[in-house]
Amino acid sequence: MRSLSLLLITIFLILSSFNQAWADKSKNFRPKRKMTRKEYIETYREIAIKEMNLFHIPASITLAQGILESGDGNSYLAVVGKNHFGVKCHSSWKGPSLRLDDDKKNECFRKYKSVEHSYKDHSVFLQSQRYQNLFTYKITDYKKWAKGLKKAGYATNPHYPKLLIKIIEENNLDQYDQFYQKDYNSHKPSPFDKGSGSFKFTIGNKNRISENNRSRMIVAVAGDSYLSLAQKYGLKEWEIYNYNDAHKSDKPEADTNIYLERKKGKAARGSDTHIMKEGENMHSIAQQYGIRLKALYRRNRMKSGRQPNVGDTIYLRGKAPKK
Repeated sequence: MRSLSLLLITIFLILSSFNQAWADKSKNFRPKRKMTRKEYIETYREIAIKEMNLFHIPASITLAQGILESGDGNSYLAVVGKNHFGVKCHSSWKGPSLRLDDDKKNECFRKYKSVEHSYKDHSVFLQSQRYQNLFTYKITDYKKWAKGLKKAGYATNPHYPKLLIKIIEENNLDQYDQFYQKDYNSHKPSPFDKGSGSFKFTIGNKNRISENNRSRMIVAVAGDSYLSLAQKYGLKEWEIYNYNDAHKSDKPEADTNIYLERKKGKAARGSDTHIMKEGENMHSIAQQYGIRLKALYRRNRMKSGRQPNVGDTIYLRGKAPKK
């Protein structure tokens, strides 16, 4: 028993020494070539604009956070972990990580395959319920966004909003917010240009996140698959199937609603019933109104899999009367 205790203590001390050495290494870290702020903005502005149009987060805010959190892309976490936003692991993270001292000693931070993955994860991270109030602000109101991030608990520094606003205004980052729902074309080299020497981002009306019955969704376009949409919006494969009452053999039809979070148990107020039309089924009604398919069947006292007839009344909020 004593030998086991000594072994456990030895392992603990070795791990503690390793983590402390890692923390010390991060404090003394110097990149091989230091990136300037101008280079950082020119390198990552295109992806910030792209993320803005997919996730409704101002490009100015994304860039300012990246600049502040990563030290213009020069911090140990940014260079080694490709983490530009200081996003910590949290319980949901299953990927690789780095251990660094922050608010507490030896904290767990996410490590990414690329900076682009870091930007994407930052967008997905801000979609959580904790930050939903941010999306009531205008995309061009970077001051409200900066203050809202602090209020929602993104950072502990009491001066966080002022720091973001200062970076935005000193570097004219709000100019990129003007490309919300507009085409953007840059002829300068970018790591996201696929080797073409220029970057063009064309905005369409589809695949942009909107909301239906208080659930986030996009509209599918031809060629979409559930897997490709899950990867695009940072969802696990099982999540997108679950949220849309779909199976692995299913393919989303063009111009149909695809949900990025769990649907509700009933329709929004004002949508009490629906009259079945030719070509409709229970699944298409569930997607149209943002209702879970099982809940829709229960409300209509129907067995799962059964389909109503054209002209039948489908109850969306209350329960169908007993026959």
